[in-house]
Parts: sequence; structure tokens; C-alpha cells
Amino acid sequence: MGKPKIRFKGYADDWEQRKLVDYLEVSKNKNKNEAYGKEDVLSVSGEFGIVNQIEFQGRSFAGASVVNYGVVEVGDIVYTKSPLKSNPYGIIKTNKGKSGIVSTLYAVYKPKENCDSEFVQTYFELDSRMNSYMHPLVNKGAKNDMKVSDENALKGSVNFPKFEEQKAISQYFESLNTLITLHQRKCDETKKLKKYMLQKMFPQNGEKVPKIRFAGFSDDWEQRKLGDVFKEYSEKNHTELPALTIIQGGGTVKREDSDRNLMYDKSNLSNYKMVRKDDFIVHLRSFEGGLEKSSADGIISPAYHAFHSDVADSRFYYPYFRSYEFIKHKLVPHVYGIRDGRSIDIDGMKTIEIPYTSIEEQQKIGDYLESIDHLITLHQQKCDELQNIKKFMLKNMFA
Repeated sequence: MGKPKIRFKGYADDWEQRKLVDYLEVSKNKNKNEAYGKEDVLSVSGEFGIVNQIEFQGRSFAGASVVNYGVVEVGDIVYTKSPLKSNPYGIIKTNKGKSGIVSTLYAVYKPKENCDSEFVQTYFELDSRMNSYMHPLVNKGAKNDMKVSDENALKGSVNFPKFEEQKAISQYFESLNTLITLHQRKCDETKKLKKYMLQKMFPQNGEKVPKIRFAGFSDDWEQRKLGDVFKEYSEKNHTELPALTIIQGGGTVKREDSDRNLMYDKSNLSNYKMVRKDDFIVHLRSFEGGLEKSSADGIISPAYHAFHSDVADSRFYYPYFRSYEFIKHKLVPHVYGIRDGRSIDIDGMKTIEIPYTSIEEQQKIGDYLESIDHLITLHQQKCDELQNIKKFMLKNMFA
């Protein structure tokens, strides 16, 4: 018995504590007539729910015969008796897609009249709730498989409201999931657009002009040495600035804010080199991540090298310096040593030829890439925000 902390208006009754068997029953529907084939085999994913095995994994993992496989209709509930990273006792999902079949390793259930099947999935979506429910019912075998019968998996206690409130909660989380999927899709699409544009906005395979170009620019691009475009500098005695460290793919952060718990000799800060915001930094052993762009003014360890340019836009060069083409084909040839002792030959790195166009065209491309990154960040932030709302509601909308 009990009531959740957050509730829709119009619902006031206590939730009932009952056995899950009061809401679900074991399905006896098997594929005896072979109405379904190997192309209809379903898998259960923690992130994506019940999916077609071939569409999701690229192939069928079905045995020689699927005659004894359990039939899963739309609205049926499946318990997978396989441990997952966050769910050592398996997961429970509702089939919201096409009908199909699952192997005998899965338990298939049908909802009773007092049960909304989508509510069951939502109820068990919180890992802690799923794990605490199944833990007393399951024994693990020598091969880490789940030793629990289909019937015994229903013998645990759950707190459910009446059917109407179950339905309202299901619809709320369905709309929330739709919004999360929308923003994640937009984020992924924008990342693909950026990747495509980077391939087309830089000359490829010895070409002198890119395939996609802003209006007003027609001159051939050049090849210039990195050391002619970017000049190394080593200004010291700037102890008033914060000490920074590189985050590969994420700019720089203050050393004390790093999650790597970096220790450094604060008495030696006068020997640290100054770096300006948007200048490039390379560590002798950071070749696998390319050059990193500083997120702020600060000072960096003597092991780092700082590069500045008055004739280049760092937004234009940043994706190039982190590209596979630059790192593997241009930077790695200037790496010496073996294994963990490998280092970059900085003088050799300065001789690398890099694409160069006018600063005006660089800035135009930089503006475009910055706007794309802004869109990616917005969609990712919205997606993360909705995920946090979902986690909060999963904890507080259930008794």
C-alpha cells in the first residue's frame, strides 16, 4: 500500500501491493505451426526494447528449429533471463513493435485485464527497482544464466495503481520517450551533416578547391607548412593565470577541476608556458588525439607546446587537426620511439603541409562549423535534460 510523491490530478487511491502474477500470466503460445520463421526472431535490448534480431543485429541467431520458440504478440511482455551490465538479473520489456518469436531462454507473459502492459515496462525501467524485484527470485547458474522458471518470476511483490492510472503514467512516459528520441535523432543527424560538410568543404585527393564552397570565393587553396601558419611560443612567468590540462576532444580545463585528480608542482608554475584562448596545444605524446584547442587563457606544463597564428582561424583548423587524415597520415610519420615511449618530433611536425585559404574564407567556414556545433550542443543538452527528468519521474511517480 502507498502513494507516489508525484501524481496526476484525479487519482487519490492507494496503490496496491500484490504479486506480479495478479497482473500477468505465462503465455503458452508457441510457434508449433511455424507461422513465424527465423526472420521473425526477436531480441530484447536494454536501450531499444524488443527488436527484430536481423534488423537490430544484422543476422539471426536462431537455432536449427524455431518450432518451440515462444510467440510474442504486440502488448506481450518478455523477461530476458540474461545478465546485463546494469541488470544482473535480466530485464523486462513490452513488445511495442511487430509480432514475432523468441527463444526458449525468454519468458513471455500476457497482461490481464487489470494491467496495462506498457506500464509494466515503465515500472521496471528503473534499474534499482528491477534488480530488487528479481534478486530474491533468481539463482545464478555456473554459466551466469538465470535459474528461475517463467512462473516463479511472477511471484515477487509489486505496487501498482488501478488500470486507469497505469494508462495515464504509460502515456506520459511514452510522450517523454518520443521527445528524447526526437532530440537524439536531431543530434545524430546534425553530427552526420557536419561530417559530410567537413569532407566537402576541404579539398580532397590533391584537389585545389573544395566541392562545396561559399559564394564569393574562387581562388585555389594552397598547401603551406604548419610551422609557417602557426608559430610556437613559450612565454613564461604568468603565474597569475590558471594551470590548464588537455581534455582530448574537449579543449582544456583547470587542473584542479580535472576528474583525473592531477597532481602538479605548484612551486614550479613560473616555468609553465602561457597559452591563449583558441590557440593550439600539443603534448609530446598526444599525437593520437591530434592538436587540441585551448578553451581559455592559462598556463600549461613545459611538456606541452603552444601554437598561435595571426593568419588562421582556429575554428577552421580544429576539425582538420583532429581528423584521421591529419593524425594518421601526416602527424604519425613524425612520431618516434616505441610503445609508451613514443614522442612527437615537434620540428618535424612543423614541416607538415596543411591546406590553406584566405582568412576570410576560413572565418566563413569557421562560422558555419561553429553554428553546427551549437545545434549539436543544444540537442544534446535537451536530450540530457529530458533524460534527467525521466530518471527523476521514474523515482517519484511510483509508490
